[in-house]
Amino acid sequence: MLTKIFQQNDIPKKYRSNFIHLYFDIAWFGVLSGSAINFLNVYATRLGASGAQIGLIAAMSAIVNLFLAIPAGHWIEKRHTGRAVFWASIVFRFGYLLWIPIPWLFDAQGQIWAFIVLTFLMAIPLTPFGVGFSALFAEAVPERYRAHVASLRNITFAIAFMTTSFFSGYILENVAFPSGYQIVFGIGALGAAMSSFHLYFVSPLKAEFPASPSAPQTDPITQTSSPRNIFAALRLDIWSTSFRNVLLGLFAFHFAQYIAVPILPQFNVHVLNLSDDHIGTGTALFYLTMLVGSFQFRNIAHRFGNKKMTGAGVAGMALYPFLLAFSHRLWQFYAISLIGGFIWALVNGAYANYMLEHIPPNDRPAHLAWYTIILNFAILTSSILGPLAADQISLAPALILIAFLRLLAGLGILRWG
Repeated sequence: MLTKIFQQNDIPKKYRSNFIHLYFDIAWFGVLSGSAINFLNVYATRLGASGAQIGLIAAMSAIVNLFLAIPAGHWIEKRHTGRAVFWASIVFRFGYLLWIPIPWLFDAQGQIWAFIVLTFLMAIPLTPFGVGFSALFAEAVPERYRAHVASLRNITFAIAFMTTSFFSGYILENVAFPSGYQIVFGIGALGAAMSSFHLYFVSPLKAEFPASPSAPQTDPITQTSSPRNIFAALRLDIWSTSFRNVLLGLFAFHFAQYIAVPILPQFNVHVLNLSDDHIGTGTALFYLTMLVGSFQFRNIAHRFGNKKMTGAGVAGMALYPFLLAFSHRLWQFYAISLIGGFIWALVNGAYANYMLEHIPPNDRPAHLAWYTIILNFAILTSSILGPLAADQISLAPALILIAFLRLLAGLGILRWG
């Protein structure tokens, strides 16, 4: 079945190399995500990290991105996109290699703060990498094939993530602490390096998509040569259009999504007493049903539309924290993971399309810039407020509160989005 899905007989030969390397790039990123990234917060929790410290780990990238997104776009604009993305990925992902010796160098609290500092430093090259990759993908994949390539990348990522997560959980269960985590961090560093290796071979197809002679040679969002241009680039007029409701709805969604990040590992470790093997298996089950849901997404979205899918899906995401708050047994955690993965597949497939449907085709950069700002602001604020809520009302009530916020966000999108 997978051979049929990934066959490229109907893809022109000149595009196949880019597509194959994009599939391998996301596969190795899935290895990184299912190992080092997936278990970092769990490791910090086992070291005794507070909710505020876990929130800081999650917030570092958002803080840097808020300040560097526009300069990063300006930097990428002046360079060969493929080479800029490759070297930014190398500098950024070198940080994963530095995770490995941290347990040898510091005590528990020292390790937690080392990860916070490293995450902050890694976010600096991560910003141009994130901005540049979107441009590289658009330049390397013709428009008529983008949905196809993006869909297969999602499938590839899910397979790699759930396989690696399951395997990492097995390692952590059978190798003494903290050596098991160092092995998992090493697997993540290998995945990061191999992902960057394949990015090197992804080449823009600029010759096939020449710019119109009358087209502007710079992105209005990144024209920062004068203070006047900086203020003009803010495009505050967008907040006077109907897109304002979309931005507010997506802010509510992302806030309710990310506020759970610093709370879930603490609940899983300290309340449910889950082992690393259990957490790895639960994550694998989550991505298994996400994979199944991804195959069904096109038919469901065609029937109901992206706005309804997004609103109903965000409201449905309330089930995960709500049911988890009342869980006491391992099978309940596994069942909730299966439910959550399927719902997330529907939301993940719909919300970007819902947003793009409300963006004028000739004014995408400015609208997407505002989306980037509200996304990172949601990550930053939720990472701070989540631990505060858990400290005030404890973990289980905090999960119930998160469920309520997700329900409100979903209903808000359905009503006003």
